[in-house]
Amino acid sequence: MTEFPSLDRRAFLGAAAAAALAPAAARAFAAPDPPFRISLAEWSFHRAIAAGKLDARDFAPVAKRDFGIEAVEHVNTFFKDKAGDFAYLADMKKRADDAGVRSLLIMIDGEGELADADDERRRRAIENHFRWIAAAKFLGCHSIRVNAGGGGTREEQAARAAESLHRLGDMGETYGIDVIVENHGGASSNGAWLAGVMKAAAHRRVGTLPDFGNFRVDANEEYDRYKGVAELMPFARAVSAKSYDFDERSGNETTIDYPRMVKIVLDAGYRGHLGIEYEGNRLSEPDGIRATQALLVRIRDGQAGR
Repeated sequence: MTEFPSLDRRAFLGAAAAAALAPAAARAFAAPDPPFRISLAEWSFHRAIAAGKLDARDFAPVAKRDFGIEAVEHVNTFFKDKAGDFAYLADMKKRADDAGVRSLLIMIDGEGELADADDERRRRAIENHFRWIAAAKFLGCHSIRVNAGGGGTREEQAARAAESLHRLGDMGETYGIDVIVENHGGASSNGAWLAGVMKAAAHRRVGTLPDFGNFRVDANEEYDRYKGVAELMPFARAVSAKSYDFDERSGNETTIDYPRMVKIVLDAGYRGHLGIEYEGNRLSEPDGIRATQALLVRIRDGQAGR
């Protein structure tokens, strides 16, 4: 019979204690969670997709392969007729899953105005968004991003937008999908106005997607972007890190104070993804994405331990 070496009681208890403490020690020395994670918005590739150089189904794999980014935000206009095409969506999902990339949301444009003064057009706009809620659920997203445009006075638009958003929130509740509004021109680029719409909508599935750059209300009004983001952050379910151009020496964005903006986001308690949305013209789309990513990483690493 094989003889095993003996182990005295003291050594046995010491080994057992070390084994019990190992998981706690590992937790104690584990790296802390980052203050935010980085995702990539498909609009950053709008020129490449429009030119036929990138298939929307390959966006997620490219995000991982070329940039090491593992979360993406889709744009419906790049697969506008595919909302109910579940074979197409299954292919898109498989390519993302195979690359290890998570789909966070779909940005919805061109489906009608949710604050339209015409009741019938507004009803159709609301219903047009239903299929995108289903598509978002199928892709594994947490939200769809919508717009809150329409006609009439700002007070009238706010009332209609809030009603439409509440109805969409009810549909979102059925699917487990949030309905979030971006500051995206017109009244929605007024942070106080959109915050008021959120309060009037009063639905747990309705929130905002603050965008660092979209604060042009009209030709005569540019809303303070830092004030606007601060007003929208209490309702935020996602954040769009818009960028246009960069200083070649410092790597800083030339039109937006990124450290100030990220501080506003984190001070609001947000710990989700910041989605790169490069919209500049001087740099190529890939280079603009990389410049935005490098800046966010630099800020994030500087924020570690706050």
